[in-house]
Amino acid sequence: MTCYYRGVMKGIVLAGGTGSRLFPLTKITNKHLLPIFDKPMIYYPIQTLVEAGITDLLIVTGGRNSGDFLRLLANGKEFGLKHINYTYQEGEGGIAEALALAEHFSDGDKICVILGDNIIEGSIAGAVAAFKKQERGARILLKEVDDAERFGVAEIAGSKIVGIEEKPAKPKSRYAVTGIYMYDGTVFDKTRTLKPSARGELEITDVNNAYIREGTMTFNYLDGWWTDAGTFDSLLRAANLVHQTHAERQPVLAAVASEDCE
Repeated sequence: MTCYYRGVMKGIVLAGGTGSRLFPLTKITNKHLLPIFDKPMIYYPIQTLVEAGITDLLIVTGGRNSGDFLRLLANGKEFGLKHINYTYQEGEGGIAEALALAEHFSDGDKICVILGDNIIEGSIAGAVAAFKKQERGARILLKEVDDAERFGVAEIAGSKIVGIEEKPAKPKSRYAVTGIYMYDGTVFDKTRTLKPSARGELEITDVNNAYIREGTMTFNYLDGWWTDAGTFDSLLRAANLVHQTHAERQPVLAAVASEDCE
């Protein structure tokens, strides 16, 4: 299938799953509705997309608490949006399966996909702008970490990624693939060719490796801190990082406000 990019870039937030690593917190709510310091977790990835100029959004969720997203977010007025789209994922089929549900929403346009538990300090605006100019293919964001074995790890040769290995015992680099992915319209053709992994899921790493094999994968390094929030340790770490960032910015904001009043 040939897809033609029309200059629009859409955003997809993947917020399904059972959150089993956060039981018993997630026995009564979706993981992405848990608080990270002063906001629900889902607010952070939405804000990341909006600040990068992506305002046509789809939330992919599932489970018993999916209706809570609509009650919380409504049409996105709090983010300056006029409308948010929603779709429902049945069961636990993995990230790539959740992404496949966005094909109708994408309608051939480029997309920026972000996992609902990914929280960053900086901006992805530069990477988004670069991908808009990229003729075809994909672009991912990498971050150097000390515990690369927890993530998908990129093997880099010069200015290219030559492969991604999921949770390797002996990582070939310290660069983790963050949960932020940009794809052209052919991504859905690629998801249809996937076979379930040993975990019984369709893996996003397999999608990324398909782009690498065809030579159309590019990347940026992510500025600032980055964390997921899918375990008790990372949930606490995310809250502490957000709190620390707020505390550091308050004196600066106060100084600016004071100068404006003079």
